[in-house]
Amino acid sequence: MPATLIAPTNAWAVWTILLAAAACGLLGERTPWGRRLSGVILTMGVTFALSNLGVIPSDGVPAYDVVWGYLVPLAIPLLLLRADLRRILREAGPTLIAYAVGAVGTVIGTITAFHIVPLGPEGWKLASIFSATYIGGSMNYAAAAEAVGLHSGDLLSAGVAADNLVMALYFLVLFALPGIGWLRARYRRRTPQAAGPDPDAVGAAIPDPGAALPRFPEIGRSTLALALAAGLCWAGYGIAAAAGWHGGGILVTTALTVTLATAIPGPLRTLDGAEVMGAFLMQIFFAVIGASANVAVVLRVGPLLFAFAALILLIHLVFLLGVGRLLRLDLAELVIASNANMGGPTTAAAMAVARKWDTLVLPAILCGTLGYAVATFLGVALGHWLR
Repeated sequence: MPATLIAPTNAWAVWTILLAAAACGLLGERTPWGRRLSGVILTMGVTFALSNLGVIPSDGVPAYDVVWGYLVPLAIPLLLLRADLRRILREAGPTLIAYAVGAVGTVIGTITAFHIVPLGPEGWKLASIFSATYIGGSMNYAAAAEAVGLHSGDLLSAGVAADNLVMALYFLVLFALPGIGWLRARYRRRTPQAAGPDPDAVGAAIPDPGAALPRFPEIGRSTLALALAAGLCWAGYGIAAAAGWHGGGILVTTALTVTLATAIPGPLRTLDGAEVMGAFLMQIFFAVIGASANVAVVLRVGPLLFAFAALILLIHLVFLLGVGRLLRLDLAELVIASNANMGGPTTAAAMAVARKWDTLVLPAILCGTLGYAVATFLGVALGHWLR
């Protein structure tokens, strides 16, 4: 490995770069241009540039192993502590049906794209990751990558870049659909329709992990949430090890967290700051992905992954609109459900607010949270089936 300005063993320097890059992404996302790029791309761009300019190393770094081995697993339960399945099933209404249809469309799209776009020997792993991402949102990207053991910075970085580009275009399409008169007329109308897309509102729908989160969480409850997340990881990875299930730790941890969130939702809702910490840890993960990527490989693989992602989304949308019409679902419900599939609860709720679909804000959050809870399982299962 060529020498870099910062040695792989210089832990303080490496952590400074990772944390600074994560902060750049989160702060940059508060600006109009940053929202259009997304905080993930900003963070990855910083470490990608530093890595390929020879400032920080791309591999063989103990700090990167800490992120993969500890911070990513810790982020998952933090983001799932409010995933109360009973409430989701009880209150999400017709949007939940639309969400399930969208998930099926993603599975069909992934299977089709897998057989059309040549992704090589790691294709089944990429299929797992992309299907998980397009069923539940970006949180599942990291969880699925950990579950299938894909740690290649080149592939993951190219995947994130392709995903963000396709998703930015897809969000624009979703915002435009309710404004198309002939399309709107073919669907049942239950939700008041907004007059048309607002450019500023479109920007608001691009992922902003901290937008709906408490700005100043209470430190005691935040610390308790962190301790609980660590305990769930302890239990999850311990059970997987005892069962001899290699790579199953993240899945068992997810299952334990969702079970706990469903069993005692009241106490867990008081743990302010869990989502904030989870989003921050995920941002550090994307900083590591950017640092691990090689520019030549990203440029070579990126177009294929762009085509792969675009084909999945095209089939997802066509299937969702077709089945949604047969089931007499509202076009607004279909659009919000698709957003929850792709971006998770934050982007779906942001779109509902921007469109002034007040009755769909809660279903958007509930369906997006459900995606966080189940998408990793579905994506990993699909990838192993394709394998």
